Amino acid sequence: MRIGINTRNLIPNKMEGFGHYTFEIVSRLISNHPEHEFILFFDRPIDPSFTFGPNAKGIVLSPPTRHPILYLMWFEIKLPRALKKHRIDLFYSPDGYCSLRTKVPQVAVIHDINFEHNPKDLPKLIGTYLRYFFPKFAKKAKHIITVSEYSKSDIQQTYKITPEGISVIPNSSNEVFKEISLSERTKIKATWTQGLDYFLFVGSLHPRKNVQRLIHAFEIIAAENKEILLVIVGTKMWRSSTLKIPSSLDDRIIFTGHLPLEQLAAIMGSALALTYVPYFEGFGIPLVEAMKCGVPILAANTTSLPEVAGNAAIYCNPFDTEEIAEGMRQLLTNKSLREELSKVGLKRAELFSWDASAEKVWTILENTIAGK
Repeated sequence: MRIGINTRNLIPNKMEGFGHYTFEIVSRLISNHPEHEFILFFDRPIDPSFTFGPNAKGIVLSPPTRHPILYLMWFEIKLPRALKKHRIDLFYSPDGYCSLRTKVPQVAVIHDINFEHNPKDLPKLIGTYLRYFFPKFAKKAKHIITVSEYSKSDIQQTYKITPEGISVIPNSSNEVFKEISLSERTKIKATWTQGLDYFLFVGSLHPRKNVQRLIHAFEIIAAENKEILLVIVGTKMWRSSTLKIPSSLDDRIIFTGHLPLEQLAAIMGSALALTYVPYFEGFGIPLVEAMKCGVPILAANTTSLPEVAGNAAIYCNPFDTEEIAEGMRQLLTNKSLREELSKVGLKRAELFSWDASAEKVWTILENTIAGK
């Protein structure tokens, strides 16, 4: 069997959610199924770290997909030709984009459809493209995979897809995320925060991540406690995504930009708590990363987040700055609460496994080709 895979999000040193998902699932599919051939379709030069195995071959289709017009060229012109040329039996797309001009069966992973509910979160042209094409992709795909029951219900209701046409396979976190020792945490804090405790946010600086309200909430806490910082790990998603930082927080917030996984795991494992309050999320991988590190969580009480974090987090209304601040205050002042959330999180983290998720993806790919 020859399986084509959309690997355009595998970009060295720049991977965000889609890229990490693609890496974790695709690397396991290739490794666990050497009897099959995998053709990986990139949109820019291939980094050697994404070779994966002798049963995988990388193909570069230009142009790089940095604009909706280029999306159209890539998925509707270049990709259909390549699927035919390489005799692909099935196309698997980890970011949900499909080709409407091929007869090759497709399995699409639609993580969430925030763009349907919050169109102002994206540049107008990109949002228009997504809202026009994703309903078509959802209908075109032989099967849809999503990452939470929340997203399944949302996709099903919004695009009128039958429940049988959507499978929920949760995300997990990289194996580098784990508990670290007190001495190691001390070293990490000495490196990044001059030894001070810190709240942590991890994610792209996309409007829906709600980082601006998190900053305003932290401003309240910072006025009460001079020994706590906020560390923000992530890069701007769009050029228009700008954050306003009060002058009082100039030396209280640390922006790290994008970090390699090992550094991210160290910073996660050393945090006082993860403060993750997006107002819309299909899953929220940082929640699992925090749980695997034994780090307590403050999460928004919306969309998929309670489903993922369960009782390993305390929750707040993401639109209420005072409520976000109160959650931060509880975590800062209540050591026994932090210890309980840490204990519960470590146990709950066992529910999430990339190995298990990859095998479930494989079952769906097999069944799709078999026409089941």
